[in-house]
Amino acid sequence: MKSVRGLKLTVSAAIMAAAATTATASDVEVLHWWTSGGEAAALNVLKEDLSGKGVGWQDMPVAGGGGEAAMTALRARVTAGNAPTAVQMLGFDIKDWANEGVLGNLNDVAAAEGWDDVVPAALQEFSKHDGNWIAAPVNVHSTNWVWINKSALDAAGGKAPETWEEMVSVMEAMKENGITPLAHGGQAWQDATLFDAVVLSMGNDFYKASMIDLDPEALGGEQMVEVFNRMATLRSMVDDNFSGRDWNLASAMVINGEAGMQMMGDWAKGEFLKAGLTAEEDFVCIRFPGTQGSVTFNSDQFVMFDIEEGGDAQQAMAASVMDPGFQSAFNVVKGSVPARTDVPNDDFGYCGKKGMADLAEAGSNGGLFGSMAHGHAAPAAVKNAVYDVVTAHFNGEFEAEEAAQELVNAVEAAM
Repeated sequence: MKSVRGLKLTVSAAIMAAAATTATASDVEVLHWWTSGGEAAALNVLKEDLSGKGVGWQDMPVAGGGGEAAMTALRARVTAGNAPTAVQMLGFDIKDWANEGVLGNLNDVAAAEGWDDVVPAALQEFSKHDGNWIAAPVNVHSTNWVWINKSALDAAGGKAPETWEEMVSVMEAMKENGITPLAHGGQAWQDATLFDAVVLSMGNDFYKASMIDLDPEALGGEQMVEVFNRMATLRSMVDDNFSGRDWNLASAMVINGEAGMQMMGDWAKGEFLKAGLTAEEDFVCIRFPGTQGSVTFNSDQFVMFDIEEGGDAQQAMAASVMDPGFQSAFNVVKGSVPARTDVPNDDFGYCGKKGMADLAEAGSNGGLFGSMAHGHAAPAAVKNAVYDVVTAHFNGEFEAEEAAQELVNAVEAAM
């Protein structure tokens, strides 16, 4: 039985180097929610890399694209004194667990490999706690993408939309052509992903004021009312059977031509590529209209719990995750972009190169924001409060004006 002992784990540089380069009898038990086809293919890259170092992999998958189910399972494991060795985590969940003093220390491998110099500050905000490395970021996902079936777009006029009005026009044309304009799954985190993009399309200042600063005037003002009006328009473009649909099944609707487009993070690209499709030929990737030059992001990171045994395997896994070659190979398959800034884009396709360029542009012009929908803008209690209002409105419980006021009340109550 493994036990959690607080932030006491220290591994010498010599041990870390040996663990990263030689075989070890230890395994890593990894709790994650990468269960779709594209995600599983990407995870295999890491499994194979560790296998080459003699580190075994014990899989603990917990389905659910937003990670909520995985965090529930994790809480039960830790409460029982049986923490996994490594856990996929996002944003403020990492901060919450770090504050509980149950995470391992990755300073040795981080110092040996110079992580401080190659990981953007926006990611280090979640990878470090009290100056100590407690997580290894495997990627950067950006969430304000639209994925469009190329044939459906051609039939709707052929021009990728650049404004809100153009996007509505394209979706209406798709509806007239007999397909579902917007493939969507009725899950709270998916509703919030749409909401995130619509908020960002109203401007960087508005996104920061409402989603990060949680300014009541921004949360309840006229711009937020317009956001909810636009969300109602998007709801009118979704098929009747959307409730509970997993995100990858919505991707499949676009891949198969049953739907015209999907608004989803760049993990969706992995589904398109796994289906054998080619960007610009079979599908089109654009930023949500109005968000060009800006990016909302989340970053999958592997957090190592402080356990009595297996520290060498944990250090080896952290080193593998941060290896530039792995970061390229993994993110090419996953659809995301590397967490390291020094990884070349040579092996990435059109959308990957665009994603890396967009991220660099947003980082340089002040347009890079942690995603509210994906736990990188505010603590979980606030995120969940936003989820509740957004989903209630999406399901017709509130009009736009009422939803904006409910958002103010819900965020205030959660803070």
